[in-house]
Amino acid sequence: MPGVFDRLDKEIKLKQQADGITALDLVDLPPTLRKIMRLLLRELQMSYPSLLEAIESLPEADRLTPDQLDSALLSLTQQFWLTHIGEGKKAIYKVNLRKKVGSKLASGIWSSLDEKLKRKPKE
Repeated sequence: MPGVFDRLDKEIKLKQQADGITALDLVDLPPTLRKIMRLLLRELQMSYPSLLEAIESLPEADRLTPDQLDSALLSLTQQFWLTHIGEGKKAIYKVNLRKKVGSKLASGIWSSLDEKLKRKPKE
């Protein structure tokens, strides 16, 4: 029988999955994972074969083996940095970006400006 903590843990994980990441979060990633994220951020979505091609085009010191790439993609997906559709060689990976929070400023600014413009200046 699941307890309160299990339910809260599940809710936290779902919230993290829905929230996604921001560009500032990239700083905390290890260099290998950061390389993959930077590649994906340029394209926003890439197929597995495209990722392999992109990795092969990197300088030799920065290249990953297919096994390293698979491990990194699995890790990024489990941490909700990436979402994917499909499996294996047919998978398409996409960066899980956080939704932007709307501005609170805009809600009343236009009416306030209109009021000021409607007032006649005193001469």
